[in-house]
Amino acid sequence: MSRGVLRVYLGAAPGVGKTFAMLDEGHRRRERGGDVVVAFVETHGRARTRAQLRDLEIVPRRAVEHRGAVLDEMDVDAVLARRPTLALVDELAHSNVAGSRNAKRWQDVEELLDVGIDVITTLNVQHLESLNDVVDKITGVVQRETVPDAVVRRADQIELVDMSPEALRRRMAHGNIYPAERIEAALANYFRPGNLGALRELALLWAADRVEDALVRYRSSAGITDTWETRERVAVAVTGSPGGAALVRRAARIASRARGELLGVHVVASDGLREQTGTELARHRELVVELGGSYLEVVGDDVGRALVDAARSRGATQLVLGASRRSRLGELVRGSVISDTIRRADGIDVHVIAADDTGPRRLPRRPRWRSPIPVRRQLAGWVIVAAGLPVLTALLAAQRGDLSLATDLLLMLGVVVAGGALGGPAPGLVGALAGSLLVNFYLVEPVHTFTIGERENLVALVVFVAVAATVSMYVHLAARRTIEARRARAEAQALSRSAGTLAASADPLPALLAQLREAFGATHALLRARRSGGWEVLAEAGEPPATGASPADRSETSVLQVGGDNELVLTGPPLGLEDRVALRTHADQLAVGLRTRALHEGAARAEVVREADALRTALLQAVSHDLRTPLASIKASVTSLLSSDIDWAEAERRDFLLTVDAETDRLTRLVGNLLDMSRLQAGVLTLHRAPTAIDDVIANALASLSHVPDDLVVVDVPDHLPLVDVDPELLERAVANVVGNAVGWSPAGQAVRVEGACADGRVHLRVVDRGPGIPDEARDAARRPFQRLGDGGQGSAPAGVGLGLAVATGFVTAMGGRLALDDTPGGGLTVDIDLAVSGETDPMIEAGP
Repeated sequence: MSRGVLRVYLGAAPGVGKTFAMLDEGHRRRERGGDVVVAFVETHGRARTRAQLRDLEIVPRRAVEHRGAVLDEMDVDAVLARRPTLALVDELAHSNVAGSRNAKRWQDVEELLDVGIDVITTLNVQHLESLNDVVDKITGVVQRETVPDAVVRRADQIELVDMSPEALRRRMAHGNIYPAERIEAALANYFRPGNLGALRELALLWAADRVEDALVRYRSSAGITDTWETRERVAVAVTGSPGGAALVRRAARIASRARGELLGVHVVASDGLREQTGTELARHRELVVELGGSYLEVVGDDVGRALVDAARSRGATQLVLGASRRSRLGELVRGSVISDTIRRADGIDVHVIAADDTGPRRLPRRPRWRSPIPVRRQLAGWVIVAAGLPVLTALLAAQRGDLSLATDLLLMLGVVVAGGALGGPAPGLVGALAGSLLVNFYLVEPVHTFTIGERENLVALVVFVAVAATVSMYVHLAARRTIEARRARAEAQALSRSAGTLAASADPLPALLAQLREAFGATHALLRARRSGGWEVLAEAGEPPATGASPADRSETSVLQVGGDNELVLTGPPLGLEDRVALRTHADQLAVGLRTRALHEGAARAEVVREADALRTALLQAVSHDLRTPLASIKASVTSLLSSDIDWAEAERRDFLLTVDAETDRLTRLVGNLLDMSRLQAGVLTLHRAPTAIDDVIANALASLSHVPDDLVVVDVPDHLPLVDVDPELLERAVANVVGNAVGWSPAGQAVRVEGACADGRVHLRVVDRGPGIPDEARDAARRPFQRLGDGGQGSAPAGVGLGLAVATGFVTAMGGRLALDDTPGGGLTVDIDLAVSGETDPMIEAGP
């Protein structure tokens, strides 16, 4: 008997439509003539899901008594007796009631599959065993019901049921997932946009890996070895050599731009004797993992073949290599790994990355007496002259009489020119003189003497020496011009970096000095300004020199004027004329940096003045309007009470006194908010942090709102919330402002809810109202001072000067928290105050009830 086919509808979270899709597929199968039954479907009270059952045959459930309650479970025996073609089983991760046939529903499904019954089931990604810890960190909710990944991976078909977080939250807000009393709590905790986005990514990645497994099995069974670019994978050769870290980061950027995977590959010699750079290699391996990639070591003597084989076995589409550091001779002798890899990488793109030369570079410096030609080339030139001339002379002497003097001199000139071309003027000149003497002594009549018998021979020898010397000098000149060009390029790059620093920073002086110090090989760079009391350090880079003599008195220190009374002091090796010319250009850049710093400081001072003017203007407006209103009410009430010509009744006198009391409280709150905002604007707010119970803060905040009736605020804060690390007084003022605003804008008879919850290791305090809310485009402005939605509120709280939300935002931010504005499902505004949990534990929580 063949095993049944298992199809799994996988979703990121409850409510994405897995059960609906499963029932829809059941109807399609039945319309095509299949024998379909509903073995178990949980509608969770959702009307649309219940309606989707329509006329599908439902196998009766088995009633199980557990701890005095009767619970319904899937009747496996009934389904086996019915033997349908297809069974629909909801919630694969469900745990059966104790005493059931199997502990888990996925085990019930395995029984149905074993007898040949096809099964369609549903599963949320948070119930996968391998993702349990990850989901716990994301949502803060431990999933007790899990399914082994191997069970789901054995499924014949896995279909992802996807929905964006925004659409899922809208479904939740419309009541299509949970009942009304659970909506606000769910949106504030598990169904937050960040949680849903992370769960969605987990589901997509897990499904993608499942598709990848199927693709690998297919290619293996079909014998396909070519690379299929279904997904970008970037392999990078990890050697542990200098510059390897930059190469790995470059490969990671390539993979990130292509939204692909990163794979680090290291090739180990089969005999294990190849030199290994253990420390650097370990660092590069750790870097690959830190950047989200995987690391692979392969064994092989042919590095190019091993790299390509490893990349192809992992399905890599791109291979990143570092540029070779071998000389041309070394590549000729030992071969080129890069060339070998490119020849073998059929279907794989190969990137050859040059050495990282973007950082600061010291300008090339050479003593005037030293040859610009590298020492290796000089040695090669001397070897050619010292060995070539005697050997050639011996060969020519053996053929004396068969070759003319002109031929002898041309052959000798070839050796001398070769030595001079490689080694420069020294081996060229010495070779020219030595060659002329050898020719004269061994080849020119009379031989074995330095006498020259014919004038033509003398002319030939003189021309020979002149040509050899000229070629050698031109080689020397070309090498010097190369050094000068390299220096000019380095200076241009240094100036380009300085220009970029000037454009990118408000205070470029420290970065400019650091670049200048690196460029000239200095140990310390200092920019100082002459003041009446001495020197003031404007910026510096590097280790300061040892105390002792004045910098200007030391030979290794260079001092240069920079824009008026400023000086650049550079401590390091002595500078030549060329270096001083280049330093003058860098000093000009420093002068520009000084002007840039001054301009930014002036702009910052102007911004402070502008903000202060704006605050003063708004304060005057508040004083002229909002503060005069309660004063006018107080004045009118007191004047009426003091009037001697009217005999006020006791009830009327009480009304006047209540008005005075209410307006005085209002005036106190307005003045308090103005003082708080001035403290925030001036940056003189002092924090006194302490582990604080959130329910105590809420109680004190509500007590301070004497104008707000008790029935207009409903508090729903669990007792087990952890302590928060805040300033209790500032948090109390912030909560009072937010609740006061919410009550003021709530419609008559609509209570404001104050809720508390803990998620992701932080405490969330939510103030929920049913007022008009704040449009998205106006929320940033609403958190600024003196911003009001209108001229007055809708409820009992009178309009203020527009400081309540601004002060609350400032206080919460100063305590390291966040204040966010969100829509209330069904209309209104929800203010979410996010606070850090204290390291201490509430002793009442530890003691328990």
